[in-house]
Amino acid sequence: MKALFISDLHLTPDCPAVARAFYTYLEERAMEADALYILGDFFEYWVGDDAMDEFQHDIARRLKVYTDSGRAVYLMAGNRDFSIGKSFLKATGAQWLKDPSLISVNDHRILLMHGDLLCTEDRQYQRYRRIIQNPLVLALLRMTSLNWRKSLGQKIRHKSKLAKKGKVLSIMDVSEPAVRKVMEKYQVNTLIHGHTHRPDIHQHSLNSGTGTRYVLGDWTDKGWEIELSEHGLSLNAFPINL
Repeated sequence: MKALFISDLHLTPDCPAVARAFYTYLEERAMEADALYILGDFFEYWVGDDAMDEFQHDIARRLKVYTDSGRAVYLMAGNRDFSIGKSFLKATGAQWLKDPSLISVNDHRILLMHGDLLCTEDRQYQRYRRIIQNPLVLALLRMTSLNWRKSLGQKIRHKSKLAKKGKVLSIMDVSEPAVRKVMEKYQVNTLIHGHTHRPDIHQHSLNSGTGTRYVLGDWTDKGWEIELSEHGLSLNAFPINL
């Protein structure tokens, strides 16, 4: 079985080149795989399934063609699109992945995360995350008007950009103790995540030996994937024609 993992595409009509790159990826590269795992921040923002416009509907249709071909799509929420709901999943045929999720493919036990839960040094963000992604808060937000949610989404994006400018880069990266803790909790030697936009492969000392952490990059001038095949795991980049 071959599986592909991607994250942080931040799809938006404002970046048509990235959307085109994903369409090509889905129709060509992903067709070589049995499953596609999307590990959060697939969209730049998501204020509700009822807010879908033609751009999001087009992506949903393309994903449905992919899943109708007998291949699987697994979707995990990110910090930008955590309010994706059942309507989008139904329209795409995608299956929901909680964060974190433990999977087993080709005898590989792999822990999948978006990655923001590992940034424990950013205490301000972690407090915000606990509030905004609380199921009760999400339920209440879905009851508000669409215009109000769109306005709130714009404010959150603006505040997020301002907050990042005032933070040390190391605070926004993952915490080594947090990585060890979660890998030992789930008893895995392999972790895949995105969020930090810092693609790389890291080694970590665990009680059970050495663990490997694969970090996916965001799609800007390059696209990033992790491929799992009979040969093992590999982190790959490819150009995006801007």
